[in-house]
Amino acid sequence: MRSAISKHEQDIQSAVSLRGTVSVAELSQMLGVSDQTIRRIVKPMVARGEVTKVHGAIVSTTSPTDPPFQTRMNANRAAKVAIANHVADLVPDGAALAIDTGSTSGFVAQALRRRRNLTVVTNSAFIASTLSMIDGNRTFMAGTQLRNHDGAAFDRAAFEVIAGLSVDITILSASLVHPERGFLAYDQCEIDIARAMMQISQRNIMAVDASKFVEHGRKPALRLPQLMPGDIVVTDRQPSSRFATLLEGLSLRVASESQPL
Repeated sequence: MRSAISKHEQDIQSAVSLRGTVSVAELSQMLGVSDQTIRRIVKPMVARGEVTKVHGAIVSTTSPTDPPFQTRMNANRAAKVAIANHVADLVPDGAALAIDTGSTSGFVAQALRRRRNLTVVTNSAFIASTLSMIDGNRTFMAGTQLRNHDGAAFDRAAFEVIAGLSVDITILSASLVHPERGFLAYDQCEIDIARAMMQISQRNIMAVDASKFVEHGRKPALRLPQLMPGDIVVTDRQPSSRFATLLEGLSLRVASESQPL
């Protein structure tokens, strides 16, 4: 009985880590057990501080510096759709692309489904699955060990796959943008993957919604590699004048709301 409970605990922890909040009813359906069983399994997890229980739902107690992937996919959705459609307009059929694992990049992958004969390398399982089953595409999944909160790989195999390819465009995202510190991320592995992708690319596109442009307050400590003159930044609103120096020499594109993906 203990091993079954432990397996259920692992499944609950994975679901809550990925989505941030999961209802008891959803967990019951997911695991094929009753609501009462879910509550019984969760009780010691709450006591150990692994999750928190609120009315009818289980909530993650972890505070990842970037929210879980599904939460980020739902944040600023209209802006990300507009950005994604604009980025897809910049990509011709037959292009070779490297795409990072950001939530905005996930929307870009969905927009790219209207393109044909793409070659794609990505360390995101979500992006790989979105583009791999389209006739004519060649998709390379970089990495074998996936993070549980966003399905991204940062192991040695990820870097080896990326280094073995050459692409026309790398599509990147950022956790925040600061007028002096530049485009920022929370984890060193994300910096390293971005650098690896930029090294095999002829041009880079940074896709970042306007909410990420922050002049004050808490910000990630790590800088993404510097964009090169002529690289493209796609956002959904004109950044304030404080970002003028940062964006100098880059091609700034402001996307307008457009058709759904």
